[in-house]
Amino acid sequence: MLLSLAQWLQSMFPEWGFLRVFQYITFRAVMAAMTALLIGLAAGPWVIRRLGALKIGQPVRAYAMQTHLVKSGTPTMGGVLILIAIALSTLLWFDLSNRFVWIVLAVTLGFGAIGWADDWRKVVHKDPEGMRSREKYFWQSLIGLVAALYLVFSISESNNLKVVQLFVNWVLSGFDVDLPPKAGLQLPFFKEVSYPLGVFGFVIMTYLVIVGSSNAVNLTDGLDGLAIMPVVMVGSALGVFAYVTGSSIYSRYLFFPYIPGAGELMIFCAAMAGAGLAFLWFNTHPAQVFMGDVGALALGGALGTIAVIVRQEIVLFIMCGVFVMETVSVMLQVASFKLTGKRIFRMAPIHHHFELKGWPETRVVARFWIISFMLVLVGLATLKLR
Repeated sequence: MLLSLAQWLQSMFPEWGFLRVFQYITFRAVMAAMTALLIGLAAGPWVIRRLGALKIGQPVRAYAMQTHLVKSGTPTMGGVLILIAIALSTLLWFDLSNRFVWIVLAVTLGFGAIGWADDWRKVVHKDPEGMRSREKYFWQSLIGLVAALYLVFSISESNNLKVVQLFVNWVLSGFDVDLPPKAGLQLPFFKEVSYPLGVFGFVIMTYLVIVGSSNAVNLTDGLDGLAIMPVVMVGSALGVFAYVTGSSIYSRYLFFPYIPGAGELMIFCAAMAGAGLAFLWFNTHPAQVFMGDVGALALGGALGTIAVIVRQEIVLFIMCGVFVMETVSVMLQVASFKLTGKRIFRMAPIHHHFELKGWPETRVVARFWIISFMLVLVGLATLKLR
């Protein structure tokens, strides 16, 4: 919005050369992060008071850890604060004609709506289980598949008109069309090596990345500050990848696929980082507010969608190692109990396992942050190590 305003003012007053600074993605990214941070810090106390007044408090499951019972009643659905800060900041600073930012916003708010419905049932109907898993999975799958179907053609072409033409050609050809190499699965640490997926392969992979990331972040959001800081770190790193992928110069130099328009995602990533830090201000132990599914599902879906656009699905898997570890621990726990009747961990997700071993909550969170930081550095190393 501000970019369009600056361009209009510059056309009216050519002598105002300082307005050219709005054309730089890096400048707008910094401003987006600062804007989201200030919105979050300013609106946070009011949102927390409002959630408390509405008695939207966190219900604690009967089988939860005893040390968490004191958290019962703490305002939840604080993810609304994150989404408001991200949406307002992004709309202010990104190029409104960019199709990639719009699809990421749509996925983020769509998954946020699912989380909102889930949290609402928990706090209004006093049901700690919330939305039933099948219903939640259905809506997640619907949004994920629609996004995947759009992205497979959007990444392959440079504008929406060509995207429509490619889709029509795909239908007329009997659902068989060749996609460019940049639509394949990119292998990190190798120069210009990609595995062709085809349309259906791309859609399936994208669906798994988006829905899987969303649920992985949601599973991790069990301790004060545990999920939000890794989201900030991974999102910031994806912003770097977006900037490189969207630049014809840097992408060619670093042997990355060039995807016109992807660089604008740096604005969204910066806004997500700023909003996440603002939320952490209130979510650090002892938390004044919890993110809830409305925030966790939305942020996870956003990370997955951005990773697909910048063609870094494998790197996302590496950087999101903490989220992957939490998800795998739940899968192993359930599989082991059903097959053998025994549990591998004292409790899953795995952060509860360490709590039951005697680790204080703050120690678990800090050490998981350190692991995330190291994995993000490994992911960033793939920029040059090729």
